Amino acid sequence: MLSDYIPILIIFLLATGIGLFVVVGGHLLGPRRPTKVKGQPYESGMIPYGPGTRRVSIRYYVIAMLFIIFDIELIFLLPWAIVFRQLGLFALIEMFIFLIVLIVGYIYAWKKGALEWD
Repeated sequence: MLSDYIPILIIFLLATGIGLFVVVGGHLLGPRRPTKVKGQPYESGMIPYGPGTRRVSIRYYVIAMLFIIFDIELIFLLPWAIVFRQLGLFALIEMFIFLIVLIVGYIYAWKKGALEWD
């Protein structure tokens, strides 16, 4: 049974080895001539203005995480919708419970002001 996983292990080790070889080889053999111009931030061929690092509000990250959480939860609707007729009434009730929990979480985040962008 365990011998079925040997090809996956070989592919994993081969991919890891090639990745390490490329990174270490590039570091050891690559040119290192740092200059002031090469050290500057670069964006679309334009000369940068202002500092390269800016403070970003924590709300940006909160909204991004909420989007990912709700997006992943909504992905669970697709397999359910595909086999809806085969699952019966029990699956319908379970999906309504799932959607109620999802909507309650969304309303909670909305009421707490997590979706407000100031």
